[in-house]
Amino acid sequence: MTAHRLIVIARRFRGPPTSGNGGYTCGMLAAAASKPVEVRLIKPPPLDRRLEIVDDPSTGGLKLVDGADTIATATPKTFELDVPKPPTYGQALAAVSDYEGFQEHAYSDCFVCGPARKRGDGMRVFAAPIAGMDLVAAAWIPDRSMVGADGKVLPEFMWAALDCPGFFATGAAVRGPLLGTYAARIDRCVHLDAPCVVIGWALMHEGRKHVVGTAIFDSFGELCGRALATWVEPRQA
Repeated sequence: MTAHRLIVIARRFRGPPTSGNGGYTCGMLAAAASKPVEVRLIKPPPLDRRLEIVDDPSTGGLKLVDGADTIATATPKTFELDVPKPPTYGQALAAVSDYEGFQEHAYSDCFVCGPARKRGDGMRVFAAPIAGMDLVAAAWIPDRSMVGADGKVLPEFMWAALDCPGFFATGAAVRGPLLGTYAARIDRCVHLDAPCVVIGWALMHEGRKHVVGTAIFDSFGELCGRALATWVEPRQA
């Protein structure tokens, strides 16, 4: 296997307390691919460790490995996803008081959606139900720590923003489902300090498995990216 590069998932970018946020991790792996991919998380991404991105000859994609352990795979794949009309930024902002994560959250310290994280540290993407719409939505303003030299949000943070609204769209957030597979298509990255709306909606429920769509819109209501994800609830003891 040929190593592409080394990455470290810093503790700041955790989802569960001891592992990387799934969307951020998938975005880091996808950024190394030369084509669209679907990422499958196999093991919890370890924090503050040097991980290798290597070729996967069996699929033509990539693997994220920690020594002999495969953490995630990125397989070439495209997808189609119809995106519903979003609420306005004002509607999403008004709904934040209904964010269920304020009452109970399986991962309250999550980089993306954890209410314990402050602005400038976490992303604070708090997706809540919107009255009269079959979806959840979050109002989000990217901060300076998430942008590149061009003032645009880096792709891995776009992937991260598109992650957790899907968690709340499953309808099973209190049971702490984990991200299984994830594919995102970023049409363009949003700008620093630009008010954005991120939405999530359910597509299928099958036992412990939930398939969801998510999308992000800029301050003009233009679609900037979409994602398709599978979430799986842990087995009950």
